Amino acid sequence: MIKLRRINNKEFVVNADFIEFVESTPDTVITLTNGVKLVVKESVDEVIEKVIEYKKRIFEGIIFNIQPLQKEHEQ
Repeated sequence: MIKLRRINNKEFVVNADFIEFVESTPDTVITLTNGVKLVVKESVDEVIEKVIEYKKRIFEGIIFNIQPLQKEHEQ
């Protein structure tokens, strides 16, 4: 999940896995896989950075959890 702000500055979170498109029209519009459109204050680049950071945390968690299992398997 990533935290974003609506045009009125109200914060909300969205599941980054459901983002299909992010475009600047000039407002930043996020289109979800179900067709819902969200207008946010963040720029396209800021949304991309938030998604990248979210994905990093997920993958780092997976790698952290797999490494102990690999060491057990090697013994």
